[in-house]
Amino acid sequence: MTATTRGPEEVQDQEVRALLDERATRLRGRSDTTADETVLMVAEFPLGEERYAIPLASLRAALPLRLVTAVPLSLPHVIGVLRYQGQVLAALSLAALLGGHGWRQDPAVLLVVDRGDGELCALDCEAIPRPLSISAAAVEASRTHAEGSVIEVLVPGSRQLIHLIDLPRLFAGATGVRNVG
Repeated sequence: MTATTRGPEEVQDQEVRALLDERATRLRGRSDTTADETVLMVAEFPLGEERYAIPLASLRAALPLRLVTAVPLSLPHVIGVLRYQGQVLAALSLAALLGGHGWRQDPAVLLVVDRGDGELCALDCEAIPRPLSISAAAVEASRTHAEGSVIEVLVPGSRQLIHLIDLPRLFAGATGVRNVG
């Protein structure tokens, strides 16, 4: 049977099959090249006009900011305190800890994180973070050039710059940041 004697449904079915075969071949090739690649899972969120992330392994919870009780006469980076799983945690301004980066909108979320020393604290955030995988090789390559607590990682393929926060470095450099409970 030739293409001229086949019905339109049969021609369309063959075109769809050819397209699906091409996609499957492309995906097989992609998985072969990335199968051995190690990735770092991060929680990515906006901070002003930039994208920031923390390692997903450090994130314990995302809570509404309204749970915070203000602490009068506290340090500028201290928003207040909150109760989380029977502990009293310090709620801190991430923008202030990072050196005054401004928010695009008022923070509405607290990220409860492990600071890297087993202690928990909460950091304010504009939005609930979304999970993202970053090449561990790209992170390590960027880490060698990083000074301070933020590692700028270019996400291959998307050409997106992510500012990965090294929480142990952030809290080692912050003065007066201790858990309240």
